[in-house]
Amino acid sequence: MRFNCKEDVIALTPLWKGERLPDGRPYVADKYLKAMQKMTLEELWKPIFVKGYQNQFVGGGENPMYPLHDDGRKLIGRAVTCSFCPTRPDLHEVAFAQGAAEGRKGNYNQWVIDSLVEGDVVVVDMYDKIYKGTFLGGNLTTAIKKRTKNGGAVVWGGIRDVEQMKQVEDVQVYYRGIDPTPIREFVMKDFNSVTNFGNAVCLPGDVVFGAGGGVLFIPSHLVAEVVDGAAKTHVKDDFGFEMISQGKFTTAQIDKNTWSEDMLDLLMDFIKNDPRGEAYRDLDWSVEYDLARNGDPNDTQTAL
Repeated sequence: MRFNCKEDVIALTPLWKGERLPDGRPYVADKYLKAMQKMTLEELWKPIFVKGYQNQFVGGGENPMYPLHDDGRKLIGRAVTCSFCPTRPDLHEVAFAQGAAEGRKGNYNQWVIDSLVEGDVVVVDMYDKIYKGTFLGGNLTTAIKKRTKNGGAVVWGGIRDVEQMKQVEDVQVYYRGIDPTPIREFVMKDFNSVTNFGNAVCLPGDVVFGAGGGVLFIPSHLVAEVVDGAAKTHVKDDFGFEMISQGKFTTAQIDKNTWSEDMLDLLMDFIKNDPRGEAYRDLDWSVEYDLARNGDPNDTQTAL
């Protein structure tokens, strides 16, 4: 058993080719986190869904998660993951001894909070434990703010001291339930390893995007492509709404996965000359033009 092991994190994320944090997690550049502030959940979800990453969202349907602040603020940052299980005396002794050997202080949840750096978000599988499963309260939320600046947490379990938590500025938390009991009777089994709950899978270094009633875990190696893809979706929507309102294209034409060259040419003109297109003028559309010229096996299907 090893907690927050750099070699294990690197082995879990081989598709990431860029800079890494000292603990081995992929370091997704701040510019992508900043760009996501202007994007919607659906814009970021679509590019990873069509690539086969279909178990990355949690919070809807039968597995609701609740935001600490229901004011439209987003939760965006690099995932620090941890998983827990019900207590067992011998396992607890092994885990705590390992933590002591690694120089860790306090309880399991404090180990995780003490590791955070700016831009991090804690992703916690508390096995849906709410009574005595309150991973965060006022004190640890304050510690998250100090370490991450404007991060937060996703807790598949409980929180407490909600009034105190809400007074901590620039932090957002998604959780399953509220209970006044302090956290008790649990054991950490993983720290910065594979974490899954509510039909979603999160790896250390994934980008956490909480908005619109749930949380999306974006694989680190796809973030650059996803952000550019989301930007393309956004400007295509702006352009598409304009074309539909003017009666130049039908909704069926706009909703196709692959646009014709004529449509793309008009889109390029919109991006170049309309103020709404200014933020998208450095995007590369060569792939879209190639699909328009050579065909796309999905071109008879409407966009997601």
